[in-house]
Amino acid sequence: MQVLERPASRRERWEAHRAERRQAMIEAAVRAIRRRGPAVTMDDMAAEAGVAKPILYRVFRDKAQLYRLVGSAVAETVLIPALMAEMQAGRPAQDQVAAMIDAYLRVIEADPQLYRFVVHPALDERPVPADLVGTYKQVIAGHLARFIEAALERLGLDRGGAEPWAEALVGMVHEAGDWWLERRTMSREQLTGYLAALVWGGFAALETAAAAG
Repeated sequence: MQVLERPASRRERWEAHRAERRQAMIEAAVRAIRRRGPAVTMDDMAAEAGVAKPILYRVFRDKAQLYRLVGSAVAETVLIPALMAEMQAGRPAQDQVAAMIDAYLRVIEADPQLYRFVVHPALDERPVPADLVGTYKQVIAGHLARFIEAALERLGLDRGGAEPWAEALVGMVHEAGDWWLERRTMSREQLTGYLAALVWGGFAALETAAAAG
């Protein structure tokens, strides 16, 4: 007797297929960005994926959604692993701050086209929604906030400031890195040193306050 497949099983298989297809198209988009730069078009991305452009719009609502997903993918698969490796390295705190900043700058230096696409999106001739640029920064800040929260807890201090501090640090390093990629008036090591000194001043003040009780 033939056993009929449950509707839920068919839905699950279809959803899994859609997820795989979307992931493949995001990877194709990243390849197109690296080849064409931040001015890449949906036609370029479709060609890289080996599909007609209307197929992209069946998988993604619009180009804005594709930007968000590429930004999240860059954060989750490139930036976060690099930063997490430094967070878990077990260095003295001051060295760890410098290493995390350098890891971020190293990533954007190695892949400037993809970085520019993520942080300076140009949706054809239309205005760019401000929240697109925030996608990857939110992912990074979320991970960093947990790291700062743990550090504050070790010091016996209020953890309430972890989230705004993480947002501020990501914004500072992001803006400085953006400036540096365009100007290149100093080495990556020099910029890392300047930013680390600024950030460490805050951490050092907290440690002093904790020690004073």
